[in-house]
Amino acid sequence: MDARGEQARWTRARLGTAGPPLDLLTARFDRHVYAPHAHDEYTVGVTVGGLEVIAYRGGHIHSGPGSIVVLEPGEVHTGGPAAPDGYSYRALYATPSLLADGTRGSGLPHFREPVLDDPELAAALRATHMDLAHRPDPLEAESRLPWLLTALARRHSTARAADDTVPGADRIARVVRDRLADELLAPPSLASLATDLGLSRYQLLRAFRTTMGIPPYAWLAQHRVARARGLLDAGLRPAEVAALVGFADQAHLTRWFRRVLGVTPAAYRDSVRRNSVQDGAV
Repeated sequence: MDARGEQARWTRARLGTAGPPLDLLTARFDRHVYAPHAHDEYTVGVTVGGLEVIAYRGGHIHSGPGSIVVLEPGEVHTGGPAAPDGYSYRALYATPSLLADGTRGSGLPHFREPVLDDPELAAALRATHMDLAHRPDPLEAESRLPWLLTALARRHSTARAADDTVPGADRIARVVRDRLADELLAPPSLASLATDLGLSRYQLLRAFRTTMGIPPYAWLAQHRVARARGLLDAGLRPAEVAALVGFADQAHLTRWFRRVLGVTPAAYRDSVRRNSVQDGAV
């Protein structure tokens, strides 16, 4: 960060343990203006604060807080502040196939309007970006980003939505659930599971979410928490437990433990041990 408070921080997420990388950018600019350039990927951004002006397709577009900006592959553009206070945004750079999954037709999704007003989707994209920029978990990235990018293409591009019916969704979800549970420490990618089942990744995600009510990464995290409880009951320390059930570290275990049970692993362990002592004294 320089004296003016400008910053640009890149994070590289990975879609599955051996999947393709996906870059995330968190930026704030007061004066910086990008030189004309283009990307091979779709640029999908959410403006967080301030006002940005972008030279695009022979004109200028403006994006304010809560707007989604979609710039298509190969389109030359610039970007800079449109007001003295500058602007801030979060962006990701997605390969075209991520937006084409879940749509029909051979062409790439085309966005006639590059600035979109969709508060629900903007909030979901921003939240996912924040989580993955903080901790780029491969299964979480693969569970959340393709789903949201497909929603973006289906809602706002010229592409037509593919049929959402997934025959045998219950069976598919059970197979995926069992594989994730069996390979707790190194879960398979959703892309590889989809290939094994003869599905697209979007079809697998839809079958799982429809049946289980949550995406695969959330189900696996809750399953890990359930396994962690048993190990904490046996007296193991949270740092030991985190590694044994597949969380990246104790902080990752704590985040999910609080989400699911409302307390930290250490508080849970202390409570269980205290109750065990009291029961033994009776």
